Amino acid sequence: MSHDRNLLVFAAFSGVMAVALGAFAAHGAGPATKNLLTTGAQYQMVHAVLAVACATWAAGGKTARIAGWLAASGGLIFSLALAMIGLLSLPIMGAVAPVGGTLMIAGWIVLAVAAFRSHIVNA
Repeated sequence: MSHDRNLLVFAAFSGVMAVALGAFAAHGAGPATKNLLTTGAQYQMVHAVLAVACATWAAGGKTARIAGWLAASGGLIFSLALAMIGLLSLPIMGAVAPVGGTLMIAGWIVLAVAAFRSHIVNA
């Protein structure tokens, strides 16, 4: 089975961070920060799981792995930007969050391309 070990490791640590941020949001953050951290944690977790799927999907090949890297990187950037806004009062990071969002969207688009190519190859 072909997989991308580095992507799996990155996705695992991204999942750890998502759980930690979500837990802090639920138990230690103030109301304004709680919403930002919860949103960031949710997006980061979804995209960490997507990265794991992409890293282990052998038929998706290199294109699926690229999708995983885009998704996981985007989730991390988005989540960190929201955390910096909430925890460090850095509203300028609001300009960085869309970069993460764009990467997450690109990950899903590239995954669709990988799925389409996989269907053609296996048809």
